[in-house]
Amino acid sequence: MPLSMVAENIKRLQERVAEVAIKAGRDPARVSIMAVTKTQPARLVNEAIAGGITLLGENRAQEFREKYDEYDRRGDVEIHFIGHLQTNKVKMVLGKVSAIQSVDSFKLAKEISGQGAKLGVTTDLLLEINIGQEENKSGIAPDEAEDLIRQIAVLPNVKLRGLMAIPPVWRGSEDNERFFAQMEEKFVDIREKKIDNISMEILSMGMSDDFAPAIKHGSTLVRLGSAIFGQRH
Repeated sequence: MPLSMVAENIKRLQERVAEVAIKAGRDPARVSIMAVTKTQPARLVNEAIAGGITLLGENRAQEFREKYDEYDRRGDVEIHFIGHLQTNKVKMVLGKVSAIQSVDSFKLAKEISGQGAKLGVTTDLLLEINIGQEENKSGIAPDEAEDLIRQIAVLPNVKLRGLMAIPPVWRGSEDNERFFAQMEEKFVDIREKKIDNISMEILSMGMSDDFAPAIKHGSTLVRLGSAIFGQRH
């Protein structure tokens, strides 16, 4: 049976990610490829899983809940929530995802912690940094990140494992690389402070159009949607 378009895209991306990582002097095995499933039917998501994807990224709580039971979750498929998450939607995703990448307030982290205690689950968190400091974008300002991290560190049933960022989409690639470099610097700085109960293991940045410079600047997880599934219509 011939490979599907999705499987072919994944194979090509795996080769490209490895090539970029090696060129940057990094181990390709330390860069994970996430399939971003926003608006994609479960059928295509399952094709991605069959093609070797083991990490899914969900943007919308309601859409995720509707598709969740149709996903082929056999084996080691892991799901992260990566979209903006309102506190009243936390219960919709908790227990179904292993990580929430879009934490940008103590209020949200506390709600995840409290709901996790009720369910008896511990959820990995990433702190979303608004690296371009855009007024209309989620994420905490870079210079406020450490204070929030220290607050989250004392919460039960959550484990802060890294940072996530989306640079301004209207910028050129040169500017994006500057933002990725700033994120790498912030990531390393926080990691070196060895804050109790905090482990800086994951730097989630880079999407279909800019994953190469993100990997160059230390990304350990690239979030790819259109590069895997094609442009949304």
